[in-house]
Amino acid sequence: MTELKNDRFLRALLREPVDRTPLWMMRQAGRYLPEYRATRQQAGSFMGLCTNPELACEVTMQPLRRYAMDAAILFSDILTIPDAMGLGLYFSEGEGPRFERPISSPAEVAALDPQRAVTELQYVMDAVALIRKELDGAVPLIGFSGSPWTLATYMIEGGSSKDFAKTKALAFNEPAVMHQLLEKLAESVALYLSAQVAHGAQAVQIFDTWGGALSHAAYREFSLRYMQRIIEQLPREADGRRVPVIVFTKGGGQWLEAIAECGADAVGLDWTTDIGAARARVGDKVALQGNMDPAMLFANPERIRAEVAGILESFGSGTGHVFNLGHGITPGVNPEHVSAMVDAVIELSPAYHS
Repeated sequence: MTELKNDRFLRALLREPVDRTPLWMMRQAGRYLPEYRATRQQAGSFMGLCTNPELACEVTMQPLRRYAMDAAILFSDILTIPDAMGLGLYFSEGEGPRFERPISSPAEVAALDPQRAVTELQYVMDAVALIRKELDGAVPLIGFSGSPWTLATYMIEGGSSKDFAKTKALAFNEPAVMHQLLEKLAESVALYLSAQVAHGAQAVQIFDTWGGALSHAAYREFSLRYMQRIIEQLPREADGRRVPVIVFTKGGGQWLEAIAECGADAVGLDWTTDIGAARARVGDKVALQGNMDPAMLFANPERIRAEVAGILESFGSGTGHVFNLGHGITPGVNPEHVSAMVDAVIELSPAYHS
């Protein structure tokens, strides 16, 4: 394999010394970039973009041509697994992702085949391999998946939801059926991420987008335990290096200590948790990733720089911090404001690593 020229992202995840705080951005290949919008139009649809390895590679590389990011993240979607399981993913204008055949009975749960997460998603693996080749060792490549709980919410609700009424009703009224679904999804995600690593992903992130919608006890029962199960099954080394795992639960700050015990190397934080307080709570058990409010990128460059400075100061000196947003970038952001964030991290963070 090509030697990695910039490995500070991987080293920070393992809490090894770095010269400055590494950064990448959730949804860094996205609609805020005019070149992305042009490629998306060329593809004809969002799923057309996801399922074309060459175009997925192109949009993965686009932000790296603009910004000095320390990692690339595979361009795909968290809902590829349910789509591979036969639920019929489509994107409705103004409504987001929808499924033609949502889960509505125990028999449909029992019929799901976890192996399809790999057999039906070769286009994702082809994209991973192509991106690794295109990167040529410049920066590491992050693979990813949705968490079992997050995938289940879309599969049961048929799309996005404000209250997750159907999903929670199933969890509370028929917990055995819900656990069967989550077990199958955990197996699928483990197979899917393992295949991404086999094709070239050098770190992986589990996006638990809707874990924060659960109560204290329900989070541990229906979300965290299944992410832990996935981590236990993942290959932890490839190309002679450890493959770090990041877990990101949006709204998960109250469970930080429990998440830090799940086996992940790093915990992603949203913007509602102070990163310095989080570091004090978990010590050196895990690295921390985050956590600027994505809406801060609508502020002027001077305010963005001040926010970056505040987050770096809050985390403090030493390694174990990967700078990121607290969730994905918003489509309407001015690309120049991203430059202001990136420049600030590059200029201000070395002082914390002397």
